[in-house]
Amino acid sequence: MEREHQAESQNFTAENGHQEDLCCVSSERKSHHPDKMKQNLITRLNRIEGQVRGVKGMIERDTYCDDVLNQIAAIQSALISVSKLLLEGHMKSCVIERIQEGDQDVIDELLITIKKLMK
Repeated sequence: MEREHQAESQNFTAENGHQEDLCCVSSERKSHHPDKMKQNLITRLNRIEGQVRGVKGMIERDTYCDDVLNQIAAIQSALISVSKLLLEGHMKSCVIERIQEGDQDVIDELLITIKKLMK
């Protein structure tokens, strides 16, 4: 899994070997994700969406509880993977950019986010 995560992290690197800007700082708190990263995240989320629909169908068909729970565990794992990718991109772009601009509040914001992800 770690090897898979490392390979996916490389998707954030531009052709010239430099890190692409993943987020932009603005008053509207918007992000900009490179097309490759955005497509990767959307593909993963579409797969997760399909898995959730599958679990709903399993419940409607009275599928054995253990089988449903295993599918739910797979969905949770997939969501955690999406979160890790997004957090990595955020830390390598938005957070660094804001610190360089002198905004130290971003550290507290990041800590709150990490605490939420670790629940």
